[in-house]
Amino acid sequence: MAKLVLKFKDAVLKEITIEKNHVMLGRKPENDLAIDNLAVSGFHAKILKDKDRYLLEDMGSLNGTYVNGVRVTNKELRHGDQILIGKHVIEFIAPELKPAEPEPQPSQRPKTMDETIVMDPRVQQQLLGRSSEPHSAAPPPGKPDLLGGFVVIEGKSDQKEYELHDRVTTVGKDSSAGIRLRGFFTPRVVALVNRRKEGYFISPAAKHKLPKVNGRDISERYDLKDGDVVEVPGLKLQFYVKG
Repeated sequence: MAKLVLKFKDAVLKEITIEKNHVMLGRKPENDLAIDNLAVSGFHAKILKDKDRYLLEDMGSLNGTYVNGVRVTNKELRHGDQILIGKHVIEFIAPELKPAEPEPQPSQRPKTMDETIVMDPRVQQQLLGRSSEPHSAAPPPGKPDLLGGFVVIEGKSDQKEYELHDRVTTVGKDSSAGIRLRGFFTPRVVALVNRRKEGYFISPAAKHKLPKVNGRDISERYDLKDGDVVEVPGLKLQFYVKG
């Protein structure tokens, strides 16, 4: 049976066996493999098991997920793969699978805080064992400065909190929605939350079941502010901005 081995500077911190079809990795204690480190997002990545295949998926994390030194969004895992999340390495052990190609192991440095921070690109390059060019410290053009999210204040949901890392987060019943809703008559997509450099805004995506902000129906784009209360079918969420 496949397992994950969490390491820091070659020291083994934790080991779990993959017994479920859906394994969550991240900083929050609700994760199957919790990693207490400032560079790790609350819900950073997940591993999906499909028969004898294991797929790693980044959850739109702030600092990214790396496999054998390469940043990935989705990646089928092989025996011996080295997953870098924040400043920790997770070794994927599955002897029954094809082994991974040998790669240099990244190094890490410890530090802890209460919330996720953006790692300096030069630090990421050092963690991956690469040299840093002078221009590599500049952030990608148009990268949003703000990080916001929703806290569930009423209703049943898969998560108690949603950090909005992606450029667009869908809200609805669809299986790919970032904020998944329930209910037989709930539209596949109720609303879209866009992240831009200047902040976040929400837009309706269905002709009926309009989202509400602070008790009022929203029929067009609305720029979200810290503390706004958003209502969608079955859920009441409060928007927040970190920092």
